[in-house]
Amino acid sequence: MSAFPHHALPSSGGTIVPLRDRSIGALLIDAGRLTPEDADRILRVQRERGLRFGEAGLELGLLTHQDIGFALARQYEHAVLPIGDTSIAPEVIAAFRPGHFTVEALRQLRTQVLLRWLDSAPDRKSLALVGPEASVGRSFMSSNLAVLFAQLGENTLLIDADLRDPHQHKLFRLPNDVGLATVLSERAGIEASQQVPALAKLKVLAAGPMPPNPQELLSRPAFSRLLETARAQYDVILIDTPPWDYGADAQIVAARAGASILVTRQNRTSIRSIAGMVTALRECGTHLVGSVVNQY
Repeated sequence: MSAFPHHALPSSGGTIVPLRDRSIGALLIDAGRLTPEDADRILRVQRERGLRFGEAGLELGLLTHQDIGFALARQYEHAVLPIGDTSIAPEVIAAFRPGHFTVEALRQLRTQVLLRWLDSAPDRKSLALVGPEASVGRSFMSSNLAVLFAQLGENTLLIDADLRDPHQHKLFRLPNDVGLATVLSERAGIEASQQVPALAKLKVLAAGPMPPNPQELLSRPAFSRLLETARAQYDVILIDTPPWDYGADAQIVAARAGASILVTRQNRTSIRSIAGMVTALRECGTHLVGSVVNQY
């Protein structure tokens, strides 16, 4: 898998300048967060006092710490949204606060997923996130892991397979008129996946209109064909699922994905329900990559 691919933007002179080689001032001007006149003021103070560009901008009151963080993220090709951006829901914390302790813990989970599953064989690209009941955090984990894989440079597809109570279109502020249900009923293909505007490496296949027969749709061969197509186009495929106790939906999805992560919640999920899920996952031939206790 490739990480940190080369991205470039045209400079004012028409040549190509890699993002990592562009100055903080130039990136902020391009983003509309700094005027050329204010950039000149900052540069004068920077040179007169031997400060860094960001330090001079902060001292003059022309830059905020968020502006500097935004520019540094662009230099390192690490897409981060400013706090208060409404294009993605604040629950997708990895898109806004890369230094938050929760995001650091999620990065460790991402590393474990890479080592234990995704990097272990070329065809191992899909992973279902399953949980025993509602509100354990499957959608939270799915969305944030998808962002973290995209920030790593992996072409990532997030599929919302909760056809009963979907959340991913809400988290990423996307339409839900076409999605997985439409694909499984063979009225659309993988092109129904939608680009997340703020994250170039992330696409989301929303759940689509709520069908009367979700379990039957998920059982159709069209789901396996969809995943086969997705594996040829993406590096990572994460699948959000409905609660395990809603029926057989999540078990079907996990079997199709080939691997799963068990999401539980502290002081809520019982050992008995976990044991039952582990047994069922093994019986359906799904590799259990690991489990995570959600405290968020």
